[in-house]
Amino acid sequence: MENLERNNRPSKVGTVVSAGKMNKTVVVAVVSSRKHPLYKKVVKQTTKFKAHDENNECGLGDTVEIMETRHISKDKYYRVVKIVEKAR
Repeated sequence: MENLERNNRPSKVGTVVSAGKMNKTVVVAVVSSRKHPLYKKVVKQTTKFKAHDENNECGLGDTVEIMETRHISKDKYYRVVKIVEKAR
């Protein structure tokens, strides 16, 4: 069996919508757009993911990249890879 790369996992870019309320956890909102099946209009869809932030460095409004990982808790299976842009 081939040796698969560890970093070849699904990753997403989103905005932190909740930080500081949970220890080492941030909630990231990822916006994706898709075409409505019947009306063909482009619709924005927002999905929220809980991500593991080891050093509590993410703040509200930051743009972050998250990567899928093993389950860390009941509903936390993403981790923050890097902060793309800090909020102003």
